Formats: sequence, structure tokens, C-alpha cells
Amino acid sequence: MAQAAPRELTITIAGTSRVSKLAFTDTTFVTETSRGQDVTCWTYFFRPFAKIQYTETALRNVVAASYVKGYLDVQYLIPKGKNRHLKLRHIQGTIDSDHDQLAKDWCDALMDLAYMGVKRSKMLRVLINPHGGTGKAGSVFTHKVEPMLTAAGCTLDVTYTSYANHALEIARDLKLKYDAVVLVSGDGLIHEVLNGFAQHEQPEKAFCVPIAPIPAGSGNALSLNLLGYEEGIDPYAAALNVLKGQHMKIDLFSFTQGTRQRISFMSQTVGLMADLDVGTEHLRWMGEFRFLVGYLWGVFKRPICPIELSMKVVNDDKKQMVNELQSRKAGLSNNASFNGDDKHQSSPDMSTDEWVSFDKPILWYYAGQGPYVSRGLMQFPVSFPDDGLIDISVQGVMKRAKLIDVMEGAEEGRTYWMDSNHYFKASAYRVKPLNPRGVVVVDGEELPFEEFEVAVQPRLGTVLSPCKQGCYAADFRVCDERGSKSR
Repeated sequence: MAQAAPRELTITIAGTSRVSKLAFTDTTFVTETSRGQDVTCWTYFFRPFAKIQYTETALRNVVAASYVKGYLDVQYLIPKGKNRHLKLRHIQGTIDSDHDQLAKDWCDALMDLAYMGVKRSKMLRVLINPHGGTGKAGSVFTHKVEPMLTAAGCTLDVTYTSYANHALEIARDLKLKYDAVVLVSGDGLIHEVLNGFAQHEQPEKAFCVPIAPIPAGSGNALSLNLLGYEEGIDPYAAALNVLKGQHMKIDLFSFTQGTRQRISFMSQTVGLMADLDVGTEHLRWMGEFRFLVGYLWGVFKRPICPIELSMKVVNDDKKQMVNELQSRKAGLSNNASFNGDDKHQSSPDMSTDEWVSFDKPILWYYAGQGPYVSRGLMQFPVSFPDDGLIDISVQGVMKRAKLIDVMEGAEEGRTYWMDSNHYFKASAYRVKPLNPRGVVVVDGEELPFEEFEVAVQPRLGTVLSPCKQGCYAADFRVCDERGSKSR
């Protein structure tokens, strides 16, 4: 019978006389490092002992472990600070040459467990938008993301985008040899890449290459939806998802305007929300705070949204939608996202006449998928990655004071329960402008204010996700308009 690989190892910290015991279980990685015999504490028995520095982190946070010529190096992430954002740590040391094989076996066993179920040493196509958001994408990649991916043995093919649709052109001609496309940017680059895939000579195969966002923009919606409210803005957590995330299929949307069709992955909106997005482009230096400024200005003006909206409604029962979400997260409903089936299903039939018109005055409509559209707004809290439907939120007219009041708790989905928020799940919808002035915003991009149609493209897109339930990471626990939380 083969002997089990060791799970404990003692090293001498490089350049010191201190020692550290390294150990791992099926779920955790632990270090216990002495601070030296010269630094002592005294117990009430007056017996000196060496101080010990103890760290523990999830085994998933182990990035790399290597042993070469008596020298061991382990790199891992630990949560730090109030927000528990991740930081990359090294522990390096030496081992007596008599224990070479022991150290090699220990490293192999650690890496096998830390990367169980996922490919190691990936080949990655990396696109960086140095001008997106606050302009820090280059620094984020150089100082945080690149060292971590390199340590994990990944091969990086890196391009800094330099003009509009540069990422689209790269995606259109992408060689289908990469394990993922890593985008260090906001959501605009994701929109470009997906539309590049749509123009690829093998589009269905291109759409099977997973997208992995690194948050470096203003909104970072996809990163927030995949990783959650805190980790969704953490480049280290996003880089870890590149290494350890699994393929998850997501619905995309075809946006048709006249003879032009494009792919949308996140949202489409008209009215106050579209105006605030476009109207704050000059405030990108403010990061996500720009959306708050735009919203307050929109509330002051409070314009009526001049459109004719019709939908193929599948569900308009808010409580039922919440129950379905809870069932999937509890593993009680079907989970298609991780079943290995990458086949794209055909889009719904747009020729039938099962359309429902919404004819009440509104301030805006918002349609899309993924709970977060920005860190300050959980717009679609009951959204699924792959239910074949698009969530549509239609905001009726209400007083300015109420519009200000609902800002509190918007990041947790409080607005979902408002009576004035009409919420639908649909297979398709149409918008016809009734006024020549206005703007349509698709995934943060401004388009002409003209009639358009949107249909779901079920499970067309692919992302990397740490969530094994096939759900988005948002924690929606608000159970009424007042912001009360469910248990």
C-alpha cells in the first residue's frame, strides 16, 4: 500500500533562526512560526517560552508551493482588515537536504488539494483598459494580478487596449487555445469582447472561452455578481477566481435596432437611470460615486420616461421569484450551470403575438441579469445566470422625497419590494420611444434613442465562478420595502 503524502512540514525561515510548521487539511492551510528564543513571554509559573505567530486561511487561497534545491516557497492569500480583503503572502525557508523527498511530496500533495477539480498553469489572454474607471487598471495588473498568475505557473498573453473596439477586434480574431480571457477593466471591455466573439469565424466555440473580470472600472457589475459585494472589488479575489473558478454558463441577450444586432450581457435601460450613466461620463475619476451624483441630479429633474414598452412576460410574482432563488441556493432546484453542457439553446420565438404592454407613466425601466449593476445598486436581486429569461424592473412615478429615501438599502435590493417597482421575468421585450429626445444605454454604452427589441440567448456566454450552486454571489435577504432582513 502506498504511503500517504505528509501534511505537515517544518522549515527554517530564510535568513533567520526561526522555524515554522506548515500544515494543511482538506479545507485549511496553517502556519505556526516562532518569533525566536530571544523574544519571550512569561506565564504566571515564571516559565519562558517562544512566541508563536499563527495564521490560518482557506485551502482554496493557496496559490503556489514549490521546492527547489533545499529552498521552499509557498504563496497564499489571507483576509485582512475590516472588509476582509485578500493580501498575498509568501512564506519561504530551507530544509535539510536529507528531507528533500519529504518536502517535494508535501508540496505536491498541497497543490493537488488546493487545485482539486481545476486546471493548473493556465494559458490566459489578458486585456487591460488603462483608461477605464479611475485609470488604475495598469497598476492593479502589474502590482497585484500579474505576480499572482505568474506564481501559479500561468502563461500570459497581455495587451493594453488603446482605442474604442480594440478588445472587440482581438476577440473577433481570438485563437481558441486559451483557458480564459482575463479583462482588467470595468464592464465596457466585457461588452466589447462578447461582441467580438459574436463576429468570430467560430462564434459558438468562442463563446465557450470563459470571461474572467478583474475589477478596475466604475461599476464592475460582473465581478460583483460573481464574487459578491466585498470580494467583487478585490483584485486578489478576482485573480484567485481566474485560477480556481469553474465554468458557469450564463444567458446573453441579442439587442436589435434596425438592421444592427449586438450582444448585451448586463443591462439595457432608458429614462433616469440611462441619463445618469451617460451624464456622468466626465466624472469617471470619481469611481462608483459618480452614479450617486448622477442619481441625485436625476431625482431633482425627475423626467417622465417617454416610451412604449411591451414584453413576453413569464412571471410577475415577486414572492414566487424569491422562493425560486432560495430553492436554487439551497440546492433544491435544477442546476444547469455546472453540468458540463456547453450547448447554446436557441432564442425564444419573436414572431408570436403573446405580448403584454405596460402603459403607466414611468421614470425608467431597467432590464438585464445579475443582481448588481453597480456596487450601490442591487437592481435584479432574483436574477439567475441561466434561466432563459431577462429580468425587467419598471419604476413608476413617485415623489422626490421617496426617491431619495429608497437610496438607503439599494445596495441590498430594498427597491425590489416597492409597490412602484413593477418587476417581471420575460423571454423578450420591445421598446418604442415616444419622444425624439432621450438615450438608450446598453451595458454602459450609449446608443441612439430608436426602437429596439431584446431577446434572450440562453446559456450562450461562459464565465468563471467560485459558486458551485450555479447562482450569483449576491446575498439578497431583504424581505420588505422597509429593508427588514430575512433569517
